[in-house]
Amino acid sequence: MKVVILGSGSLLTNLIAGCMDTNCKIVGVLRNERVQFNPLKRTIIDIFNPSKEYTYIKSHKLYEIKARKANSVDFKKEILKLNPDLIIVGSWGEKIKKPIIDLPKLATINVHPALLPKYRGPNPYLQTIWHQEKTSGVTFHLMDENYDTGAILHQKQLEILDSDTGKELRERIAILARSGIKELVEKMDSEIVIPVKQDEKVASYYKQISEQDVMLDFRQTAEEISAHIRAFHPWTNVYYEHNTHFFIPNPYNLEIIEPKEEVTEEAGTVIEKSSKNASITVICGNGKLLKMQQVKLFGILKPLTKLYIKIRCKAKNKA
Repeated sequence: MKVVILGSGSLLTNLIAGCMDTNCKIVGVLRNERVQFNPLKRTIIDIFNPSKEYTYIKSHKLYEIKARKANSVDFKKEILKLNPDLIIVGSWGEKIKKPIIDLPKLATINVHPALLPKYRGPNPYLQTIWHQEKTSGVTFHLMDENYDTGAILHQKQLEILDSDTGKELRERIAILARSGIKELVEKMDSEIVIPVKQDEKVASYYKQISEQDVMLDFRQTAEEISAHIRAFHPWTNVYYEHNTHFFIPNPYNLEIIEPKEEVTEEAGTVIEKSSKNASITVICGNGKLLKMQQVKLFGILKPLTKLYIKIRCKAKNKA
């Protein structure tokens, strides 16, 4: 079976590794870095500061497709020449159109890092932690013209740990995708795989984040706030206001404390500060305390800081 793989980051490299674990042949790879920069800049970066993806592709002597977009004429020509059985897509921002989806002999398969039909959308790692889910996973589904709606071919599940940030969850799901794509490709090569239509009654979709989403609200429970902080790492910081300043909590230094006595102060009240370990302890909406250590002061002029946060969110959504 001949395969073309599109993607970025650790999901791309693990999909490549998973396919190499099988008897299939990877005939082409298109990394998302080619979409982000013009050819000259991309060449300079590849020479002087090569990414892990580029190094991995070159180390295995895989053919790299030179197209700038999946919907481009250049990519279509490459696919017609390579004549793959499968196109496998993992972590790809561009919405791929039907003429490209229909090119491979068997299917174009999307690899979505969540258990569809729940958590459709651009960043399910963030959303599943933010919504305090206990499990997540990876879904391999037929690609159609909508986002994450195609029939499911295969799923694998894992536990979300209480200590997980978006970074750790992303890394563990990428590793899970390696074994998942191996299982799916081998099954498709030896037997009939019946696609299962997604149940729209339980489907959910979460859009890109906004500047309101990165601001903490201590009227929520301590558990909700902790999840909020951990979910957004490493894509962007979350912030909270205290007096006239903004602060950034460290997602790896959070402690939920059950108070020994009933708390009478309102949510958001700072009851303890320490300059020694840069910590702030705040009362949360459910009466518990959230101790945040190694916090960082962010910004000085409040209007400019708010403008920066808004611009940063927009930039992250485009990345």
